[in-house]
Amino acid sequence: MEGNIVLKKKIMEAASRNDLFDFICSSPLVNKTGITSEMVGESFDKCLEYGSVLCTLFHLNHLNLNLSEKVRIYHYYIPVFLWCENELSHHCSKFKGKEEVPPLVIGLSAPQGCGKTTLVFALDHLFLVTGRNSAMLSIDDFYLTAEDQVTLRESNPGNLLLEFRGNAGSHDLPLFVKTLTALTKLTKQGAKMKLPRYDKSAYNGRGDRADPSTWPEIEGPLSVVLFEGWMLGFKPLPCEVVKDVDPQAEIAMKGEGKPGMSDEEVKEFVSRYLPAYNAYLPTLYSTGPSAADPDHTLLIEIDEGRNPVLGVLGI
Repeated sequence: MEGNIVLKKKIMEAASRNDLFDFICSSPLVNKTGITSEMVGESFDKCLEYGSVLCTLFHLNHLNLNLSEKVRIYHYYIPVFLWCENELSHHCSKFKGKEEVPPLVIGLSAPQGCGKTTLVFALDHLFLVTGRNSAMLSIDDFYLTAEDQVTLRESNPGNLLLEFRGNAGSHDLPLFVKTLTALTKLTKQGAKMKLPRYDKSAYNGRGDRADPSTWPEIEGPLSVVLFEGWMLGFKPLPCEVVKDVDPQAEIAMKGEGKPGMSDEEVKEFVSRYLPAYNAYLPTLYSTGPSAADPDHTLLIEIDEGRNPVLGVLGI
């Protein structure tokens, strides 16, 4: 009797593994990331381990995932991480024989609300548990200080796009260049540096740079820099093109704002960001990020639930 129970359990476990294998292979990202079913089979135990790690991270029951959770973990986060691992291997291969390898910088660009921050959080954790140091940065970390925002606003009276933080022009580019340059040199064991952070709640929501004493500290050697932002990869356009976009023309779309926003908040959100999307996204989606290598660019289309879909926004 006991032997039959053990055998039945093994059969059920095998069936469950086969089902999960088929599920992973059905991900819209499998072929897009260059992953084959053979590769999934070879790394299946690793995928299971990654899935368990992510479920723990997001407080999910790995043995009882609903379809949405299963899709998010096995169709999205894990395939993207496997792609990142392949990119890291390719990057490191260019430095064979060298004692120090600079970290690979991976940029993630997507509109607000697409889940960039959560995806980066998942990738950072997977790199950590696999023994590789990574750094998380957002373009939001480099907003101007509150004082500099006031100066910018007063220097551009009537320009709604620069009245509040968010658009190009409201960031501290010297700080960004200094930070990214320092990160690419964080290759020695024990080397440390702090990462800038921004406090969006300061000054009644207008924001200010967080106190440096609160900035997180990272330690080298660094393998990866994960940098996310809503306008990364935008190709600069002539001023006259941007000026032709009326920031008030999209206010009729306020019904598509985030739940819980007041009418005024919806108007402010739409009028501040949509002009940039209208101006820059067509080029980004048709040709890819500015100066990017198409062979090392992953373009993903997601649905309203932030899950990958079969449609391809090809480069």
